[in-house]
Amino acid sequence: MTRVYLSIGSNVERYRHVGMALDALQGWFGELDISPVYESEPVGFAGSNFLNLVVGFSTELPLAALSRQLKQLELDCGREPEAPRFSPRTLDLDILTYGDAVGLVAGVALPREDVLKNAFVLRPLADIAPQECHPVVCERYQKLWQDYATDQKLWPVDFVWNGRQISSVMR
Repeated sequence: MTRVYLSIGSNVERYRHVGMALDALQGWFGELDISPVYESEPVGFAGSNFLNLVVGFSTELPLAALSRQLKQLELDCGREPEAPRFSPRTLDLDILTYGDAVGLVAGVALPREDVLKNAFVLRPLADIAPQECHPVVCERYQKLWQDYATDQKLWPVDFVWNGRQISSVMR
């Protein structure tokens, strides 16, 4: 079994598409480790805010098969395959890590560079895997988040999935 961390993002019908992704992932892989859900401003284009989170699960699927399955889920949720890179997304699923794999593996760059670059990826990853180490820089995700410096805005939001409070905002 290989441990996988995956980022989920949506800025079109956000709650519906994130819920659909979680439903599919749980159906395929069983128990999921789910980070709190965060809202963030889009990076690289003007548009609606995103919901972002990270999930962890174990799988026996080879990386290429997992990647194809996730791309199909994006398409099933209405993602336009020819849409520009920086544009609204019904669903954006990115494999952040696949075990300890490093480099271009089965067409997937691992670990995904967004882990070190974007708050909306690093923060939720640090939430669910604080003591695990980035396979290239060999630092724990908790430490990487503590040392992270950027002007990207990110804030937790209330999110309930299948009757389970995934995240909540203290009021």
